[in-house]
Order: sequence, then C-alpha cells, then structure tokens
Amino acid sequence: MFQLNLNVQPQTAKRLKRILEYSRDEETFAQNIIAYQVAELKRGILNLKLDIKEYEEKYKMSSAVFYESYQQGKTEDSEDTMLWAGLCEMLKKNEKQIQGLEG
Repeated sequence: MFQLNLNVQPQTAKRLKRILEYSRDEETFAQNIIAYQVAELKRGILNLKLDIKEYEEKYKMSSAVFYESYQQGKTEDSEDTMLWAGLCEMLKKNEKQIQGLEG
C-alpha cells in the first residue's frame, strides 16, 4: 500500500479532504488526478504543436531541422528563433511527462 503525505496549507488540506469524501474511494480519486493531469498535458501539447506549425509554415522548415540547427548554434538570435526553440523544448518536456504518466 502506498501512503502519500502532502505538505500543503491547512485550507488546501481541508479542501482535499472534502473532495475525498465525495469520491467513491481513494483509488478513484488518485486515478482522476492522474487523468486530469494527462488531459492538461495533451491540451498543452496540442496548443504547442499549433504554435510550432506557424513557425514551420513561416520559415518553410520542419522543427526537427530547425532545432538541430539551433542546438548547433547555426541560427540567428532573433525573437522568432528564441520563441520557436522554447516551444520545441516545452513540447519535448510535455511529451516526456505524459509518457511517464501514461506508462
């Protein structure tokens, strides 16, 4: 059995206990938290992909090619370059997180 201790403010603890009272059981509660996090990550991934697609279309280049050039220092230091690279990094991070949660 897994025991979870959270270090949260008293008001937050009170609200969590209330939510647990309305849940069928602790397992369902935990599964719902995980499902919510996965859904949020998927929504974030979708939005990142839409933003990235705009850069790919604007510069007629895939993000994979762009990011490799960026990492090698072969891109200019423009605002678009920095934003595009940041979006690529956030997408990678979110995809890694979702793999950990769905696995």
